[in-house]
Amino acid sequence: MRVRDWKDIVEDVVDSGADPDGWRAVAGDRAGGVGEDLYLGHPSAGVYQLKTYAKNPYEVKGAGARVARRLDDELDSFFPEKTGGGFAVQSPPEDEDDAEEKAQRLEEVVKAHADAPTTPDALFEDVMDAIDSPAFGPMEYDQYGRPEELDGLSDTFEEAEELLTEELDDLIESDDVGRGFQ
Repeated sequence: MRVRDWKDIVEDVVDSGADPDGWRAVAGDRAGGVGEDLYLGHPSAGVYQLKTYAKNPYEVKGAGARVARRLDDELDSFFPEKTGGGFAVQSPPEDEDDAEEKAQRLEEVVKAHADAPTTPDALFEDVMDAIDSPAFGPMEYDQYGRPEELDGLSDTFEEAEELLTEELDDLIESDDVGRGFQ
């Protein structure tokens, strides 16, 4: 397992080539300290763990690692099914033509959903397809605490949890984030 900057892990997810709508995520507050924990999983791409914190309103820092090569049956139970909230990873359009093409597809999707009965999940999936999101899916997220599944994943990947916590704590300490105002 190699600990790297969180942005490099997101780039691995984008470049994985995995089926974009096969991703699932679990996230919430860190167990001890400032920041959040996030696990991203895909049956063929594996499981990634990220620990991040907001240094300020404009800058997020963190560390992450690939903690499993596959999302097997044991790990699958920790990730949400195809219902509930959603997440997406998005890459910017390559150029002006790509931006115009995505905007036109998005407009068509919104019109189609406005004219017919739909569900939030169907709209979300169609929008992500229209803008060519490289990774999206359901997410279990608690902005005020930790979902049970997050604790289960942390227990399963205990060694990675310790290494990433240590790395994040070093980043937080070097940024003096925990000091507050004086």
